[in-house]
Amino acid sequence: MKKLILIVFLVLPLLSIAQKTTIKTIVDSAATKMIEKPLINSTSIGIVYQGQEFIGHYGELEKGKSNAPTNNTIYEIGSLGKTHTGTLIAKAVLDKKINLDDPVQKYLSEDYPNLIFNNHPIRIKDLVTHTSGLPNMIPLSVNEMLKNFTKKETPTDLNNALKNYTKKDFFRDLHQIKIDTIPGYNFSYSSAGIELLAAVLEKVYNKQFEVILKEYFAKNAQMNHTMINLSPEDQKNLAVGYHCAYDEITTQMTTLPWGAGGNVKSTVPDMVKYIKYQLKNDAVVAESHRPLVKVNDRFSSGYCWRVTKDEKLGTLYMHHGGVPRSQCFIYIIPEYNLGVFIITNQSGENTPKDMKDTLNEIFEQIQKLK
Repeated sequence: MKKLILIVFLVLPLLSIAQKTTIKTIVDSAATKMIEKPLINSTSIGIVYQGQEFIGHYGELEKGKSNAPTNNTIYEIGSLGKTHTGTLIAKAVLDKKINLDDPVQKYLSEDYPNLIFNNHPIRIKDLVTHTSGLPNMIPLSVNEMLKNFTKKETPTDLNNALKNYTKKDFFRDLHQIKIDTIPGYNFSYSSAGIELLAAVLEKVYNKQFEVILKEYFAKNAQMNHTMINLSPEDQKNLAVGYHCAYDEITTQMTTLPWGAGGNVKSTVPDMVKYIKYQLKNDAVVAESHRPLVKVNDRFSSGYCWRVTKDEKLGTLYMHHGGVPRSQCFIYIIPEYNLGVFIITNQSGENTPKDMKDTLNEIFEQIQKLK
């Protein structure tokens, strides 16, 4: 009996090492092809598969400087951070701090009769599923700028419009918004809606949104390098990046009033911890993954997660993130006990396709392992 136990003890680590080597080979191959694309200088990939973790960094952050990303590199993950807000809203629901059917007006100190259409108020559920009818961005001028995303001046224009734009300014401009459809039915992506949810979280927990964010994920996922505002020391590790096909390094995106809509920053090791937490699937995660609104035959909307069904991968939860100098994806695939985070410090029209091609190669190869 002792001999049998000893054999199992020795074989399991060997299997584990072999499996990790296989994942590394798969990711190395896919990532190498990605950074050979004309505009892609670097990529970082974090993966969790069957309990195994792998992180790979490829290419160079600055053209011609051979400075590859590292585990200490801090990335702007843009809208992918909305899933963090969705998780916090799910927790607030389970804590009975809020109810999904509550009108958002319940948590606002001023009266907003404009947040009602045909006697249907915008609810928490509508905000977290992007079915509120609110515009993508507040102030409204930013939406016009985003229509010309590929212009060289767009990152500067965005920063100028958002510089010194405060919570007070947001609530003032919220009075001017008009919705033209019954909330809860039509999917229309809204970063402004997620910013509003951050205000709700501040109200019910009586803390600043970033404090809520950092405390929750440090405690529940051991994520100690995920934040909105950077210290001077952290700023040194922030990845530089490039906008579209322009050679000049693009400036960091200005922080929105709360930062929930697109200003979360993180390291790849922290995102791996985030994947592990999502796969752990505790009560809060299970609630956040719950499909709340069926958008069409392709996907449903959960708590900021896009919930889709793939013929080969099964049910998966995903989100894209981007700012003018980086783009990323996260996929959570429970059937394979698999999660992947990929990011590049380049943001252009073809960047999502380049990353998806890389992810598809990884997924195809992993399916062969099952």
